[in-house]
Amino acid sequence: MSRQKDHANLFDDARSRLREVFDAINVHGDARERLMQPNLAMQVSVPVRMDDGSLRVLPGWRVQYDNTLGPAKGGIRFHPDVNQDEVTTLSLWMAVKCAVVDLPYGGGKGGVKVDPKQLSKLELERLARGYVRAIADIMGPDRDIPAPDVNTNPTIMGWMADEFDHLARGKVPAAITGKPPALGGSLGRVAATGRGALHVLDMWASREQRRPEETTLAIQGFGNAAYHFARLAHERGYRIVAVSDSKGAIYSREGLDPDPIMEQKTQNQRLHDMVYCDDSVCIAEDAEPIERDDLLTLKADVLVLAALENQVHADNVDQIKAGALLEIANGPVTSRADERLEERGVPVLPDVLANTGGVIVSYYEWVQNRSGERWSEEDINQRLAERLKRESELVFERAEREEISYRKAAYRQGIERIADAIQRRGNCQDSD
Repeated sequence: MSRQKDHANLFDDARSRLREVFDAINVHGDARERLMQPNLAMQVSVPVRMDDGSLRVLPGWRVQYDNTLGPAKGGIRFHPDVNQDEVTTLSLWMAVKCAVVDLPYGGGKGGVKVDPKQLSKLELERLARGYVRAIADIMGPDRDIPAPDVNTNPTIMGWMADEFDHLARGKVPAAITGKPPALGGSLGRVAATGRGALHVLDMWASREQRRPEETTLAIQGFGNAAYHFARLAHERGYRIVAVSDSKGAIYSREGLDPDPIMEQKTQNQRLHDMVYCDDSVCIAEDAEPIERDDLLTLKADVLVLAALENQVHADNVDQIKAGALLEIANGPVTSRADERLEERGVPVLPDVLANTGGVIVSYYEWVQNRSGERWSEEDINQRLAERLKRESELVFERAEREEISYRKAAYRQGIERIADAIQRRGNCQDSD
């Protein structure tokens, strides 16, 4: 699809949104310069011994975009299309989103260019441990704290945390988040991104005086975040008319129940003790198969984008029929498409607000690890809801007050906080 076509310009496209914000809130020139480039970008080679005895050397990256507000925070993705431009862009978005929801973090991101589904479980563990060895010098609870992202999960984070403990010659649970609870991971972390996105959708729907049972959703993507969002949205009464994954899509006008779909999709995974699921949502019964890209153009109240970046772009934006968009994926709408949606009056609940549930609960995991406390899942979910309610209301009210899009309001909220901190550290010269 479009993702590969627009991929080379991803970082420039992301930075183009900063310029509008800089002008709108009068960001100091020194802070502008600081925020247009990452603080640190590391490329590494990760040697992996394969099960047949051969050696593969895989390229990997870790980028720390900005650490003004705190240590870098961001996930690690394993994907065949990963490159430095993508990782740098993702680290920029992480810096913004941490500031939007007032977390004491900067932005970071990492990745390895690999198709992890072609690796055995042992090969995948060697890759995870090798990546940590490669970036260990820039990691740590006060410097850079990785977490899961595309094609990484608690199992992989557990391997990484164990490897870092070996390198540190001690227990450093706060160095990595998204771990299994047995290794210090937080309860509620697995569902946090989807749960947070539903909180944002609920608040928007309430402001629009729209009831869940009167609202249809089409969901692109059916990974961890999308599934938990779909599960919780279904419980709230939203009608899910379509879902898709990397292999296809299904549609039902009457509505889909995500749990049986996931049950069938993951059955093979459980039977064979696999890290990833090889099956598709298309095996679901009582649903009509449709072309994967056709899901984007379905007539639904809300199009939920939970796959990869650049899915809605200049070539297909005018075919979008949904009344609103919710971004669970990072950067699924290009800046040009965003402008077009704004012209058409189609609201977009942006990624830098809507998908912050994961990093918020990662923050709670980090706090628990550093304090030695263990919070209940109920407590964590309540803290998540309270923070998102507070910060989302600020974004919604700003958008209404300044008559701007939700994305512009969120970016202004985040960049304002980072720029203010840069100036207060004394690194900026006085304006003439």
